[in-house]
Amino acid sequence: MKPLIAPSILSADFAFLARDIEMLNDSEADWVHIDIMDGVFVPNISFGFPVLKYVAKLSKKPLDVHLMIVQPEKFIPEVKALGAHTMNVHYEACPHLHRVVQQIREAGMQPAVTLNPATPVMLLKDIIRDVYMVLLMGVNPGFGGQKFIAHTVDKVRELRELIDATGSKALIEVDGGVNLETGAQLVKAGADVLVAGNAVFSAQNPVDAIHLLKDL
Repeated sequence: MKPLIAPSILSADFAFLARDIEMLNDSEADWVHIDIMDGVFVPNISFGFPVLKYVAKLSKKPLDVHLMIVQPEKFIPEVKALGAHTMNVHYEACPHLHRVVQQIREAGMQPAVTLNPATPVMLLKDIIRDVYMVLLMGVNPGFGGQKFIAHTVDKVRELRELIDATGSKALIEVDGGVNLETGAQLVKAGADVLVAGNAVFSAQNPVDAIHLLKDL
C-alpha cells in the first residue's frame, strides 16, 4: 500500500501561498500538513488562524493540523472551523491527553498525538487504541530543513509493534527530515503517512517530488 503524502506548507513560499496550494490541489498529495507554532512550546512562530482560513478556503485536500503549542485544547473550536480532518496535539503539551483526544473526536475531527524525538513510544500504551494517528517527529520541532534523526526509523518499528500488539488501528505519520532516502526507510519500517516540506517545495518540480514520494 502506498504511503499517504502530506506536504507541509511551512516550507511553501508565503508570498505565493495561493499558487503553492493550487499546486498541491493538482498533485498526488493526500493531505495538506499545517504546522502551527506559538514561540512557547517550540522556539518559533509560524502562522495563525486568519491565514489558515484562507488556506482552508483554497485547499481541496484534507487538512492535517499539527499544533506545536501549549494548551492546544483551547483551540479545538478554531481548528474545527477550518474544516480540519485531523487535529494533532503533542503528548508533551497535554497533561490530560485522554480528555483532549475525546474533545477532538467529539468536535468531529480525527484525534492524533505527536511525540518529540526524545519521548518514548511506550508512553502511548494506554491511549493508542483511542487515537486515529500518531505523529513521530523526525527532528526537534520548531524549524524546517533540519537533519533527520536516524533513531526515528527504530521508533516507527516500535510503534508498529505496539499498534499490532494492542489491536489499534492508528496510522503512523512522520514529520521532519523526510525525503526520498529517509522516506523509503520509514515506509519499510511501517510508516503510513509522510510529511514533507523542503523535499517538496524546494524541488525543481514539486509535483514530481510528491509523485516520487507517493511511489515509495
